[in-house]
Amino acid sequence: MRYLRGLTDQNEVIFCRLDENEPGKAVVLAGDFLDGAPETDRTLLLRDIRILPPVVPSKIIAVGLNYYDHIKEFGDRPVPENPTLFNKMPHTVIGHGDAIISHPFSSRIDFEGEMAIVISGHCKDVKAENAKDYIFGVTCLNDVTARDLQRADGQWTRGKNLETFCPIGPCVATGLDIGNLHIQTRLNGKIMQDSTTSLMMNGAERLIEFISQSFPLEKGDVISTGTPKGVGPMVRGDVVEVELEGVGTLANIMK
Repeated sequence: MRYLRGLTDQNEVIFCRLDENEPGKAVVLAGDFLDGAPETDRTLLLRDIRILPPVVPSKIIAVGLNYYDHIKEFGDRPVPENPTLFNKMPHTVIGHGDAIISHPFSSRIDFEGEMAIVISGHCKDVKAENAKDYIFGVTCLNDVTARDLQRADGQWTRGKNLETFCPIGPCVATGLDIGNLHIQTRLNGKIMQDSTTSLMMNGAERLIEFISQSFPLEKGDVISTGTPKGVGPMVRGDVVEVELEGVGTLANIMK
């Protein structure tokens, strides 16, 4: 199933299940899908809903250097023994159709298409064999990066956390084989990244185990699982699309 969070023209925040039998329609839920809210009798057309980020995470934990080909595209760097973690702060989150804002003090802003895991509930010290119990579903995420700031600082906090640098969406999908999903990023229609999550060096279960050993995850938190090769710069007017098999396409324009 695929779930989204949206805003009606009456400024009402709603949670919906996409109707797979009637594309373009959504069934409104009685509350948040993360809470298991039941469906109502109300349906809406997607064109009448402004799509919001599907979740409101307290934290976004991102994983760097999780695809071998991406590690090597920036030079002969060593392969890390453990997952490389960094955070993206909640103020960076935007939704499908929202604008990525350029910043005058950065001369290179890159796209990085990724699969993101949505956590279903409180998660601490979880073993890999039990990690699936804490995965609600997956969504698309663009780990937008000010590459010049990242290189200048020698660490990733500033370059990853400018406003609008974490598009998420358009929906959360459940029931997928997340260890083998096709992922593609397009810039103005041109394919820039084309890979599969089967090539991740650290799979979802390993990531949840490693992360939850260090700090707790909560319902609605997001783990972004890393990007494959093909990242590159955007300029104003560019449209970037991140498509994940079984989820859909997250599209944003840079302004």
